[in-house]
Amino acid sequence: MGDDRYLLDNRSAGAGTRLDALAAIFDPTTFRHIDALGISTGWHCWEVGAGGPSVVRWLAQRVGPTGRVLATDIDVSWTQDGSGPGVEVRRHDVARDAAPAETFDLVHARLVLVHVADRDEALRSMVRVLRPGGWLLVEDADPALQPLSCLDPHSPEEELANTLRTGFRALMEQRGVDLAYGRKLPRLLRGAGLVDVAADAYFPVARPECARLESTTMDLIRDDLVRHGIATGAQIDRHVASVAAGRLDLAQPPMISAWGRVPEA
Repeated sequence: MGDDRYLLDNRSAGAGTRLDALAAIFDPTTFRHIDALGISTGWHCWEVGAGGPSVVRWLAQRVGPTGRVLATDIDVSWTQDGSGPGVEVRRHDVARDAAPAETFDLVHARLVLVHVADRDEALRSMVRVLRPGGWLLVEDADPALQPLSCLDPHSPEEELANTLRTGFRALMEQRGVDLAYGRKLPRLLRGAGLVDVAADAYFPVARPECARLESTTMDLIRDDLVRHGIATGAQIDRHVASVAAGRLDLAQPPMISAWGRVPEA
């Protein structure tokens, strides 16, 4: 893997802003999928790699006082804001730690497994704790499917944005990120024994939250970009200024959502 430090460390300054931007972009898609799976009062849910609190809070509202939400992450500093009645926040590494000693109606992970070194074991762990008929929903990015920051580059600023995105992708790949993971999810869920497997993709383009996400991401990876010779500090400053001025129609990689259920006993 090379450098095994997580490139987008949630302990970094600005991580909270980045998590908020991700929630604004992707929460509506996630909520639509979970509603379609039939979530209702009394469900037990495991939110894997929860990050920020938004999905945890929403799940708690859906399952009500008779339900339960377990929210886990290797760093729960931001997840704690989602704690409340029926919610347990627990430090946990899905690929290395033993699976929870309980079963769930729903297990959900968003933008998590693409960063996990042992993705196969993490997926098996999530499937093992599903009840008969229980659903797994995995949502992950596929940067290789759409690698550009600006889809219609016609200025030096947009070309620079794409150069920086290419460098960002290279840094992620050095750390073991599977840049084509999202597209594999339907096959992997079927291979794990799930049935009624289906998937779709959401492709955000030119949303205000994309600009917020870009700015905070640049703050987090700035030193890595400079240290690896991908860009100079002056180039990064110019890019961040272009983002702040609203001169770029920024896109994010598509998030592919795949779901399947354990066969009924």
